[in-house]
Amino acid sequence: MAFWRVREELSQENRLRRSYYELLRDEFDQHMLRHALIDSYNNFVSNKISYPFVEKRELKPRARIPGIEYEHQNAFLVIFVEDTIPTAHKKHIRFFGVNKTTKANLLRYNTLPLTEKFDRNQKYLESAHFLDLLKVLLPVDYALLIQRDPASKARNRFSLSHFHVRIDWPIADAAEDLACSLRYISKDLYEKGDKYAEDIQKKFFEYYGLSIEVGGRRTAAIVAAQYLKKIPCIATVYAGSSESRALIRISERGASRSVLMKLNSDEMDQIAETHNLTPRTFKKNYVVAREKNDGICIFQATYYFTNYARPPDDGKLREIKPDLNWLTVSGQHIIPKPGVWKYPPLPLNFIYT
Repeated sequence: MAFWRVREELSQENRLRRSYYELLRDEFDQHMLRHALIDSYNNFVSNKISYPFVEKRELKPRARIPGIEYEHQNAFLVIFVEDTIPTAHKKHIRFFGVNKTTKANLLRYNTLPLTEKFDRNQKYLESAHFLDLLKVLLPVDYALLIQRDPASKARNRFSLSHFHVRIDWPIADAAEDLACSLRYISKDLYEKGDKYAEDIQKKFFEYYGLSIEVGGRRTAAIVAAQYLKKIPCIATVYAGSSESRALIRISERGASRSVLMKLNSDEMDQIAETHNLTPRTFKKNYVVAREKNDGICIFQATYYFTNYARPPDDGKLREIKPDLNWLTVSGQHIIPKPGVWKYPPLPLNFIYT
């Protein structure tokens, strides 16, 4: 059973809200891709540093990413929720009056390039200046929270309601919550011993496509994604990491990872021919940057849960088996550059070639 209500279970009012949320999310995806990947690439170029492209082995579900932090890679964490998070959850998702996106709160942060001319309507996603505010706040520590504005009764409005939002829920509690839902434990993380509890926590990271060694925003992202299952609506978590050089996106459909990929001229021509595109059309709509004769594209890997990462059909308790994979690669695509409407993602078998 899904932890959120599927469309068929919603009222007409909430179906409309779901549609509007998904429309806004599609647009927001484009902004996140640009900030996480294209803007980061330009940071390296402007500093005359070669971009550290992600290797295909790093995109495999159980891969360990080299622990190198790249200062020019944009790092951030954004939580985008379909509804309003009830105040009862503030204990673990720390959004309060002091970190609300008010003019007074924002001006208290001397590091933010804001002026007295700040317009409070900038925080709404439909505002023409929303992206200006978003770009200023993305580098702030912890997370940004976008949720439905409860004050807008007549229509659905979504706003960047809070910044500097801490995810204050222990990893052990998040792993326990997941293991209970998958019926690997009945109640307590340590009910089958320390080794079993350690295996569960490793599998918790694998469930979201990460290695247990990662930290920072990526860990906060998966803990937030797990906690948000307690709220009966859909939510999307975006994480940019200076180590992974990727945009990690976690939604009700699972996790995906988008990275920059370098293709030579022959590879671009071959992909274009496979999909009945002219080389010129491919380069115009899929290439985000050029390095001499090479093209830089956005590659997206999507992941799907195996049976071991889904609740058992019979609902009975079962034993965890650490060697079994919880994720599989379900999709590999070169996606259009942000802003392109006409052309779809192009399937490309890359990870296992």
